[in-house]
Amino acid sequence: MLPETIHELDTPALLIDLDIMERNLTRMASYAAGHGLRLRPHTKTHKIPALGRRQLDLGAAGLTVAKVGEAEVMLSAAPHDLLVAYPTFGARKLARLVEVARHTRVSMSIDSAFVADEVSAAAARAGVNIGILVESDLGMGRVGVAPAQVAALIRHVSGLPGLEWDGIAFYPGHVKSLDATGEATLAQVAATLDELLSGLAREGFVPRVVSGGSTPTWSRSHKLAGLNEIRPGTYIFNDRNTVLAGACEWEDCAGSILTTVVSTAVPGQMIIDGGSKTFSSDRLAIGSEVSFGRLTEAPSAVFTRMNEEHGYVDLAEAERGFKVGDKARVIPNHICVCMNLHEEVYGVRGDRVETSWKVEGRGKLQ
Repeated sequence: MLPETIHELDTPALLIDLDIMERNLTRMASYAAGHGLRLRPHTKTHKIPALGRRQLDLGAAGLTVAKVGEAEVMLSAAPHDLLVAYPTFGARKLARLVEVARHTRVSMSIDSAFVADEVSAAAARAGVNIGILVESDLGMGRVGVAPAQVAALIRHVSGLPGLEWDGIAFYPGHVKSLDATGEATLAQVAATLDELLSGLAREGFVPRVVSGGSTPTWSRSHKLAGLNEIRPGTYIFNDRNTVLAGACEWEDCAGSILTTVVSTAVPGQMIIDGGSKTFSSDRLAIGSEVSFGRLTEAPSAVFTRMNEEHGYVDLAEAERGFKVGDKARVIPNHICVCMNLHEEVYGVRGDRVETSWKVEGRGKLQ
């Protein structure tokens, strides 16, 4: 039975402000529709089929996942399209992937002929088709072939049984903010994408899907000529990094972690009952400050370090004092990893607990 208010919850507890989440979902859906963009949100952030279903009901063209385990979980959201945005291979993984493809259309982003061959063989044996997005590196430096190599990989994919070439994918994850430097980097991404698409057209390849985008860059997606699909994930909740990137405001952060002060024995410091097993140990994506979240009741307090179950908060500049037993809500640096650490999260409106969800996709790393 759910507690009636957040004050009755055991801590640490991950809270989702439903009003803010719903506003975030509607804003993104309206933006995509208004600019003629397919929205295929990445479920890595929420990991909850019910929320994937809500995104679909708001007009999303499909859902994005990273791992086959996440795809299996998201089947219960009844998507008509699932993109595995990760180069997946290995006999056991591919056997599970083609089973998913018996229930919904599956596509995958790849960046090597080796993976294409492996996926093709598995799909042909199973009698299913897998859509393929050839991934190109437009500056991130993580996965993706160089733009000059895309056409050759498309030719290879197009000749393989069980595969359907759908288009191309990229991820501008190196654009961390929307300041002058970030805008210039995004402009370079746009120029490189334009060159890539022009080159493909000369080779006779016109992609049906040009998939890219991220939460930090979502509001500029329409400025990338040729892009017709975006895959933001964090936008549903947002977090401290999203705010610092300039992609949202503090009032757009739906996710926070409710903690309890368990010690004030050291002057000028308090310990909260959440450490590295509660919060992501990811540092800020922007700047050099070492801190792990923003206390909503005392934004000038500094969450300086963590042990597994202890969070150290420096109160030297805090707007208020705290005593043992007080509650403190923390907006984490990176909400996606926090979601993966919690079995259950709570949907709230104000102080009232309205619902809860099992985080069904947590730990689905294979």
